[in-house]
Amino acid sequence: MANTTIDTTAAAARLAVLDDAHVGDIRGALGTIKLDDTAPRTGLSAKLKTLLAIVGPGLIVMVGDNDAGAFATYGQAGQNYGTHLLWTLLLLVPVLYVNQEMVLRLGAVTGVGHARLILERFGKFWGAFSVIDLFLLNALTLVTEFIGITLAAGYLGLPKTAAVVLAAGIIIASAFTGSFRRFERMAMALCAASLLLVPIYFMIHPHASQMARDFVVPGLPGGSGQLSTVMLLIIGIVGTTVAPWQLFFQQSYVIDKRITPRFMRYEKADLWIGIVVVVIGAAAMMGFTAAAFAGTHGFGQFTDSAGIATGLEHRAGKVAGVLFAIALLDASIIGAFAVSLSTAYAIGDVLGLKHSLHRGVRGAKGFYAVYAGLVAAAAVIVLIPGSPLGLLTEGVQTLAGVLLPSASVFLLLLCNDRAVLGPWVNGRRTNAFTAAVVGVLVALSIILTASVLFPDISAHAILRIMAGCGIAGVLAAGYSFVRRHSRTAEQPIDRTNRDTWRMPRLETLTRPVMSTAHRIGMGALRTYLLIAMVLVVLKIVQVALGH
Repeated sequence: MANTTIDTTAAAARLAVLDDAHVGDIRGALGTIKLDDTAPRTGLSAKLKTLLAIVGPGLIVMVGDNDAGAFATYGQAGQNYGTHLLWTLLLLVPVLYVNQEMVLRLGAVTGVGHARLILERFGKFWGAFSVIDLFLLNALTLVTEFIGITLAAGYLGLPKTAAVVLAAGIIIASAFTGSFRRFERMAMALCAASLLLVPIYFMIHPHASQMARDFVVPGLPGGSGQLSTVMLLIIGIVGTTVAPWQLFFQQSYVIDKRITPRFMRYEKADLWIGIVVVVIGAAAMMGFTAAAFAGTHGFGQFTDSAGIATGLEHRAGKVAGVLFAIALLDASIIGAFAVSLSTAYAIGDVLGLKHSLHRGVRGAKGFYAVYAGLVAAAAVIVLIPGSPLGLLTEGVQTLAGVLLPSASVFLLLLCNDRAVLGPWVNGRRTNAFTAAVVGVLVALSIILTASVLFPDISAHAILRIMAGCGIAGVLAAGYSFVRRHSRTAEQPIDRTNRDTWRMPRLETLTRPVMSTAHRIGMGALRTYLLIAMVLVVLKIVQVALGH
């Protein structure tokens, strides 16, 4: 009987995955779970050991999100507006959880990466679009990570070229060991180092009561005269906290770690741990930056992350500045880890390349070539004299904001595809919340695109855009409600035996039939994305050329 259970578990694990390296024992940084270990976790000790073995994907993707770009964005919010924008972090918590919970579900149940699912379920255009825009956006994001490394090195008095070359070597070498466990241990060590932000908080002593109030009471500092500037910063906070690469990274990393549906509860706990860590880090940065610059000439005059380190030094001494610079260096490296891997995973998925950290370089040459090539190219760009690094950073935030709604739309559609997720498809509440999030992201994306094209956009114009998007959202929700209630009752979702259900082989699934409303919506999304991306890129090129 036991052998039958083991055989069934192994067969189910192999049912969906495209790469046999994704089947086997879970060898995490903090523990191991054998493939044939099907015993129930009943005691506290057994549950803790299982959690330690599973923890990693959620923590790494969240801490990787607090990267060099996040340091600049949160620091700008604190230095220019105090702690008045802390409430944005609280609002983003459910968005982070719902988005990342859906992709971990897709990874554990399907065994197929995000880009491959989009390609197979929605066709070549969207598959190619998802990979190409991810590749370009991630390449630019990697440049910002190395910009963070140069800023940290400059403050610490280290040679910029040596710091960039050494960091690139560490990032590449950590993945080239052919051992998933060794890579994850390195990544987890970097996650632990991100907690350096906490002692800085206590060294600066921000007003805890003011932070607590601003965390739960929304406000827009500066009045109507600064609404456009504040709105753009809020969009930047959203873009740096909820980024498209996170979806691709976590789904593929869950697969590469060999996590199956029966460990879903532990992976959700891992995700919550990551969310708590990222919110604590972001709040600490806003808090101690606000306190460090309050009442000084630097308040409202944000420059870059190195300027924050200098301000912390003036407020609390050299140690505070050094700790911040080390935390920035750490964040840049772990961000580069995650962004490079998400790209290599996605390209491996779509092109059919072997893509796993369990394989050595010889066993997955294309996968490692993409990973190393991206890192090396970003390092070289940062070292080229006269590179428009500030413009590249701005371009990353803009493009991420433009592309994020499309990533969320595909995520929502995939998580309602019963052929893909079976008993794991979304419920009504998740769909309603995610649809509302997509509506908000679309509105923010339109505002961001308009602000790039028209830098002098007025607060009234932004309010009109928000009102128009709100009206469109209400009409879309009303249409969806009427349409749902006019149809015959849908077949209820059978959620029994979820822990052992895996997606059938991808090539055996029939392509979903798109309704007229879906086709119109997808066509409108395609048109908007193409126009917005072209206009934004043209605007960035004009600025770069000095026009």
